[in-house]
Amino acid sequence: MADDRTQKAARPSLSRQLLPAVHGLLARPLSSYYLLISSCTLLLLIGLTMVFSATSVKAYAEKGNAFTEISSQAVYALLGLVAFWICQRLPAVTLRVLGRGLLAVSVVLLTLLAGMTALASLGVLSRNGDDNPMLGPLVADLNWLILGSFSMQPGELAKLGMVLWGADVIARKGPLLGHWRELAMPLFPVIGLLFVLVGYNDLGTMLVLLALIVGLLWAAGVRLRVFGALGVLGLAGVGLLIAAASRGAGSGAADAENYRWRRLTAFMEPLENCDTTTEAGRWCYQLIQGRSAIFEGGWFGVGLGKSALKWGYVPEAGNDFIFAIVAEELGVVGCGVVLVLLSVLAYTGFRIARRVTDPFRRLAATAITAWLVAQAVINMGGVVKLLPITGLPLPFISAGGSALIVTMAAIGMLASFARAEPDASRALNARPTPRWVRLVWAPLPPLPPPRRPGQQRPPAQKKAGRAPETSGGGRRR
Repeated sequence: MADDRTQKAARPSLSRQLLPAVHGLLARPLSSYYLLISSCTLLLLIGLTMVFSATSVKAYAEKGNAFTEISSQAVYALLGLVAFWICQRLPAVTLRVLGRGLLAVSVVLLTLLAGMTALASLGVLSRNGDDNPMLGPLVADLNWLILGSFSMQPGELAKLGMVLWGADVIARKGPLLGHWRELAMPLFPVIGLLFVLVGYNDLGTMLVLLALIVGLLWAAGVRLRVFGALGVLGLAGVGLLIAAASRGAGSGAADAENYRWRRLTAFMEPLENCDTTTEAGRWCYQLIQGRSAIFEGGWFGVGLGKSALKWGYVPEAGNDFIFAIVAEELGVVGCGVVLVLLSVLAYTGFRIARRVTDPFRRLAATAITAWLVAQAVINMGGVVKLLPITGLPLPFISAGGSALIVTMAAIGMLASFARAEPDASRALNARPTPRWVRLVWAPLPPLPPPRRPGQQRPPAQKKAGRAPETSGGGRRR
């Protein structure tokens, strides 16, 4: 007996066996790249499956074809893969130039969208049969600009433009960010303009932009009092937008009930007090149906494709509230898988930001990760009644073309940054892939500067979230 106890005590535990193995895998040069690709691929496949499951019934009832919505989403996924491939191949210099153009185009489109909505509320522009403002063949539908069969959300383009332009501006300023004047110009005026243009129609996208900007400033090492000032300004902006809704701003109507205030406060109302048969209780309807879907799912769900509440009971079942259908059909286990994959994506994004040495890449990686994490948290928090419902899609999972394509483009940039990590770059250049592989997939990243004697890791890794001192152009001093 004593010998058996001695042998059992001498055997290493399972955790002691797994931890070194996991650490060894994460220590490989290209582990960030493979983690990013694998987690995003699985999320995309889950998203396509759940979009088909959530929309097939409604598509068949309305259009006579259950594959209508999934066919469109599959096309968007292919376009997203093209955007991923292009952004993975672009060097940092090209991305910095591209950011200015994307931001300028998004500002023009957002101005057009807000202007059409405002002019229609004043009676200057006519409306179509769906009560949407029209300017010739162009139609404004809340957050969408529609031209014939083509539609897009300018707010999604603004996220990507703000990531690249903001990272470029901050990387160029370098240590000058310690001065308020340098921080304010031109960053804060552009941020304020975007908040007004986006928040006029879409409060949820404005909150994601705020999280994105906070990620940029945090990665740059800005002082905490700046975040306090941003928080005060953000709350003031939200209050102004809520007040403007009662005067006809966005999708509101003058002198009508303030819909923004009702949407932001509906999640605090106890469900037992919600009477969906009354006008006041209609704001609780989506929350009640989403919670019912979660309760029906239990631990293991009712089975893929067997949801009952997607038959017209859960509004926006394929888009904003698709997480409720995931909970009903796949249960807590399925929701846990989605959460784990999103957590791996978040960890990988911040890991890439910590390991790259170029200031622009580090700032952009942090901003992209903060954007995706904030959007996922706001969406899932609204479904489970912990946060207000803001109409944001769940990244990779929800139906929608603009959001998926822009998200895939952002992931392509993260993949490019992962390949530019010092260890990954050295490994790729030490054993270069064949030329046709580089032409079809991605070129070799530039080699980092050689390590100095005694240097164990790049200086950027010594303190996460703090930008190294840089001079103009993002080069080290």
